Amino acid sequence: MPEQPHEGACRCGEVRFRASADPLVTMACHCTGCQRMTASAFSLSALYASDAFEVTSGTPVLGGLRGATRHFFCPECMSWLFTRPEGLDAFVNVRATLFDDAQGFRPFVETWTREKLPWAVTSAEHSFEEFPPEERFPALLAEFAATRSVAGV
Repeated sequence: MPEQPHEGACRCGEVRFRASADPLVTMACHCTGCQRMTASAFSLSALYASDAFEVTSGTPVLGGLRGATRHFFCPECMSWLFTRPEGLDAFVNVRATLFDDAQGFRPFVETWTREKLPWAVTSAEHSFEEFPPEERFPALLAEFAATRSVAGV
């Protein structure tokens, strides 16, 4: 994982953002919603505490489905930037491939594998047919943090 802060931008550069801490976990989501919003086999993301994330230039707009889960996009190029998960305002889920140095954001967890395309493969260490059960999150976050510290990042 690259050194902090982790900085990134949309495709056109209109919106820039920064994460001032390491992610709590990295994920690949195979749900059909993410497939359609990314025009790809899955979305890659890094989960941060909200207070460790800031938009440094530009103003994201709401897009995607406009429900309790809010998806934010660049108003110019329409890149999907980040998501504020439903009922979890303490967290922000950032599209990891938008970081300036995205190579270190390998997915640790993959979700919604029951909807994945049969040829889509990740190197995630944990796979779930839907989202992980809520009671599994503390152990997953702890394992992710321990894995990072063992690797020296």
